[in-house]
Amino acid sequence: MTPSTSRLSSRTMAFILAGGRGSRLKELTDNRAKPAVYFGGKTRIIDFALSNALNSGIRKMAVATQYKAHSLIRHCQRGWNFFRAERNEYLDILPASQRVDENHWYMGTADAVYQNIDIVDSYDIDYVVILAGDHIYKMDYEVMIREHVENAADVTVGCLTVPRADAHAFGVMTVDHSGRITDFVEKPRNPPGLPEDPTHSLASMGIYVFRWKFLRQLLMDDAHDKASSHDFGGDIIPTVVKNGKAMAHRFEESCVRHRPDAVAYWRDVGTVDAFWKANIDLTDFDPELDLWDRNWPIWTYSESVPPAKFIHNEESRRGTALSSLVSGGCIISGTEVRNSLLFTGVHSNSWSSLDQAVVLPYATIQRHARLTRVVIDRGVEIPEGLVVGEDPDEDRKWFRVTENGVTLITQSMLDRREGRT
Repeated sequence: MTPSTSRLSSRTMAFILAGGRGSRLKELTDNRAKPAVYFGGKTRIIDFALSNALNSGIRKMAVATQYKAHSLIRHCQRGWNFFRAERNEYLDILPASQRVDENHWYMGTADAVYQNIDIVDSYDIDYVVILAGDHIYKMDYEVMIREHVENAADVTVGCLTVPRADAHAFGVMTVDHSGRITDFVEKPRNPPGLPEDPTHSLASMGIYVFRWKFLRQLLMDDAHDKASSHDFGGDIIPTVVKNGKAMAHRFEESCVRHRPDAVAYWRDVGTVDAFWKANIDLTDFDPELDLWDRNWPIWTYSESVPPAKFIHNEESRRGTALSSLVSGGCIISGTEVRNSLLFTGVHSNSWSSLDQAVVLPYATIQRHARLTRVVIDRGVEIPEGLVVGEDPDEDRKWFRVTENGVTLITQSMLDRREGRT
């Protein structure tokens, strides 16, 4: 690394776009934005983007919020309050606050940055990394920033290599053999293949690196374009592809792996099925996502809770957990837990069973319940004797059952079932 490109992260800020609802997660986002949804036992989805930035050496960050932001803002205040301004470290939370005029909320991803230009200016940085706050992955942004500078690019776009048949759900790039983007299309019906492999495509991760002065002018121009939707993927990136130098950065080159032959792990947990599977995958013997890596930790708000407790040792009333993750504060009282992930403070009572269950914080499972392939929302109280996951037709009467047979249970669903609403 040459002196001119060393410590680029110290001259960079991360701008995390965290205002989206995530409507495909259904009732899980009724009271929280998608980036605030729980994941992995004790973290939230946004912790991955924030942790990647911190571990990459970036100490100036901003989080733009909009939809039902209280849970997200409170999490950032509690779990990410260790930045020290006297060391030039900042984490600003930027709710949509009608800063332009009283009728003007964030109108798009680019507009969210445009409305906070003065705040970004105050950071006195050279580069900005634009991040989506709603994906699960581990990535060293320093590698991507360095590549951006070495290529003298106007924008560098983080890219996933995906099967061409699946690429229609993404923004997809056509690239030449040098990695320069020659076309960028949002969710195309016929995605372009790679030059070296026509069966795969390059899909946007929603991660962009710009020199700040360049992006600042782009945002000013875009804000005055009445035909623009003020979106990075829809407007800003196509403009740079057409009029400037846009380069593709492949995730495989900066993905943080726990061993050299590990896959480049990235997940959009944007549906109930995807959310359930990504959590359950963590119970595998050797999960693809390593949450135990002390060299690249996922930082979060850690509640002060006692260790997990397992009690009762009688036939059919034994507190056990097999191939499962059980967080602090849980009490497994005479319950058999298999292939499940329990978040903080879950209490499960005697003669119950949990199989392939994702149970969010402070839920309670009463006696004689049998729950299979379920997602249980925070604070839900499962009534005594409830059976879910064995009769899909019965489950659909009261709960949300996905195409893949996963049942989402919320307190309002149970209240309706019990005649309380």
